[in-house]
Amino acid sequence: MTLYNFNKLGLNERMEAVNQSGTFLDNHVTDTERCNIYAIDKFFVEVVYNPESNSITEIRSFKTGALLDKYSNIDNEV
Repeated sequence: MTLYNFNKLGLNERMEAVNQSGTFLDNHVTDTERCNIYAIDKFFVEVVYNPESNSITEIRSFKTGALLDKYSNIDNEV
């Protein structure tokens, strides 16, 4: 699947693609959201959850960029 084809899917179809083809990589938790990042072929998918309603609020897809920064441990290195 390509990033272009993934982006043409609806929310439910995107989540199904993540469940079937995605490889879980990491998560990121804040007070307002919880994010899981997955790899599918040559792009990343970030699934954003609202912890209060326990529901998916957004599915973001990308190849590179600032959305990856929160998953690095650069700030935690000694």
